[in-house]
Amino acid sequence: MTILRLAPLALVLFAGPAMAQTAVKLEGTCEKLVIAGQDLSGACQGTLMNTVSRSRTSFDFTAADGRTLSFAGNGAQQERTEETDPLQPINLVIAGQGGGAAPTLAIGACSFSTPAPGKTAITCEASAPGGAAYSGTFVTATKAAQAPAPAAR
Repeated sequence: MTILRLAPLALVLFAGPAMAQTAVKLEGTCEKLVIAGQDLSGACQGTLMNTVSRSRTSFDFTAADGRTLSFAGNGAQQERTEETDPLQPINLVIAGQGGGAAPTLAIGACSFSTPAPGKTAITCEASAPGGAAYSGTFVTATKAAQAPAPAAR
């Protein structure tokens, strides 16, 4: 069995209350982006930011026209649906354009899966009061864990 090491997942898993802000930029393919029910999947950019600040984590999607969507939750509350699929509860979405974004309370989660060997998918879904739907799916390459260097003799 190959052990995969993902920097952004490690940040989510090990983010503690005293941890300073950290951001990881992932390159890959945005397969889905829906902001307040509007499908912007065709305009979704090929980068995803994972930011951790204190005990909060967010996954930030961007569209070609400058619109952004962030899914935010408490990183310390991560759950597991199965041994290999972590689940990050979401309690806020932040949708906006050009920095004019206000947080909206929402209920949802981001999950992490392996859709193909060497790939990881981050899928976020949330619903806000009034039924507004938010979702995003991003696929990125993984890196195999590197074996430790042999000890010098």
